[in-house]
Amino acid sequence: MDFRFTTVAHPQDVDLILALQAENHRDHVDAVTAASEGFTSVRHDPEVLQAMNRAHPSAVAWSGDRLAGYCLMMAQEFRDQVPVLQPMFALLERLHWRGEALAGNPRWFVMGQVCVARDFRGMGVFDGLYQELRRAYSGTFDFTVTEVSQRNPRSLRAHRRVGFKTLHAYPDPLTGEGWEVVVWDWRVETMPSS
Repeated sequence: MDFRFTTVAHPQDVDLILALQAENHRDHVDAVTAASEGFTSVRHDPEVLQAMNRAHPSAVAWSGDRLAGYCLMMAQEFRDQVPVLQPMFALLERLHWRGEALAGNPRWFVMGQVCVARDFRGMGVFDGLYQELRRAYSGTFDFTVTEVSQRNPRSLRAHRRVGFKTLHAYPDPLTGEGWEVVVWDWRVETMPSS
């Protein structure tokens, strides 16, 4: 199957992202599906997600006119716009990558969420989305950071396959859920070929 990888070009693209996000949210998928196929953890406010994409368009994958997946670009300037992610940003401010503090470093951004539609899983969409994200932003940013739930082993494996390295692991103080902060450093990491 052929896929077209681009960045968000129209407000309607964000509407499709929001629909796919809701369909795959952990509150919507059963435990077996969550464990085997993954899930999304955050539901974005439509206005905030539109603003994020006007500033820095996210990577999207298309199969014809169907959204096959997305990979959200969340610049640090939006850290206060998604309240559920504020603890993550506070944690990132205390971490160091390769001896350099993340705090005050403008050369990284958060990959805000990645999701592949069920009909297109296992077809290279995940890797293609990350290739598109790197193509779009490696000239401006040195690396991207994200968090992945340890309850989402499929996502952890996929992120490691792309080239992400674990920076920090911790339990959520409220829920006890384990999380891994992972980094894909474009200065030294190359994406493995499929």
